[in-house]
Amino acid sequence: MTDPTDGAAPGRREIDDALFRFVAESTYDWESWHRSDGALVWVNGAVALMTGYDVDECLAMPEYPLPIVDERNHALWREILADAKAGRSGNDREFRVTTRGGDSLWMAVSYQPMADDAGRRLGFRTSVRDITERQSMKEELARQNDLLERRLREQTAKVARLERTRASMEKLAAVGELAAGVAHEINNPLAGIRNAFALIRGGLDPGHPHYDLLDLVDGEIERVAGIIRQMYQLYNRSPPQAADISVEKVVGDVFCLLGPTAERYGVRLEVSSLGDAADGTPAKLPKNELKQVLFNLVRNAVQASERGGEVRVEVGAEASTVEIAVVDRGTGIDAKTLPRIFEPFFSTKGQLKEGMGLGLSVTQNLIAAMGGEMTCATELGEGTTFRVTLPRYAADVGADDTGAADADAAEADAARGGA
Repeated sequence: MTDPTDGAAPGRREIDDALFRFVAESTYDWESWHRSDGALVWVNGAVALMTGYDVDECLAMPEYPLPIVDERNHALWREILADAKAGRSGNDREFRVTTRGGDSLWMAVSYQPMADDAGRRLGFRTSVRDITERQSMKEELARQNDLLERRLREQTAKVARLERTRASMEKLAAVGELAAGVAHEINNPLAGIRNAFALIRGGLDPGHPHYDLLDLVDGEIERVAGIIRQMYQLYNRSPPQAADISVEKVVGDVFCLLGPTAERYGVRLEVSSLGDAADGTPAKLPKNELKQVLFNLVRNAVQASERGGEVRVEVGAEASTVEIAVVDRGTGIDAKTLPRIFEPFFSTKGQLKEGMGLGLSVTQNLIAAMGGEMTCATELGEGTTFRVTLPRYAADVGADDTGAADADAAEADAARGGA
């Protein structure tokens, strides 16, 4: 082969046109040359390696390269061709092609105008390279970024919930400490009143015209005592003691306690179990605390129900958790009231005889002490569901006689039909 520069004038080298064609054919990129009107003049063999369409097919192809370009990118390619025919250049414009075999691949095209030594326009060239792998990495990076952002949002929301819970618990602890102090101060004179009343009652003739009012006074004294017990519960520093229990058995005990109340309100009590044992869902939890939680939630559900309604307790379990839902079909809780339902001394019942607004505060405190959490889902006119999630097998963390005394007192109140 002769040197293409032989005989060239000093300072000038002339290279055979065929050598340029050999160089273009040897590139890995899909190269094509076009006239100024956009008509295809030449395309290299890389097009077949990338798309499965050979050079002759491309030269005969109407509106090249649109039949190879994914239909979703036809508008983009028409824009590129118009840009190139106008003498402008572009770089790394991404688009998709559909190969002869039906695969969808990502490509990037660069294009530049061409001119001869005299500056006359000769058309333009395009250079296309396969960026499928790069695009896959970009999409994977985008997916990972989305995943990280979603996890960050979730963690941020979780931190915000924990912060709200911490603030609520601090407020509850402060209010509870005050309540416990007040309860302590009231409890001593109340004991004196109760003892004095017992003496007065014992000295009165049952035939006295106002003797029946003694039962009313006795009931009111017991109600005040019950309020004091709730106030103590609001600030109970004693750790609960876990024991082997059947969750359904505890629910049954609560139903027995609240039977008179449910009958008075005309409400049915039902339990449904998704537990993993025929004789109920075994768990290791503080029995008295769990009973108090269910007592408060079921009593509230009964009081919120219409006559003839139903309150249902649903029990479910996973390997490490127990979930208990107390469901009523009552009036529901409006959006203005919902954020305040766990506040101490906040009540929607309107009458003191129905409670002081401590039930849900005490319940939330007991659940937190057991390492669980409680959520509320409600819809006006449809009802409310309180869902309690607890660790199924809680560790023994200490003995506590207060919880048992409170539960016994609650049983005594319920047996009198008070609740």
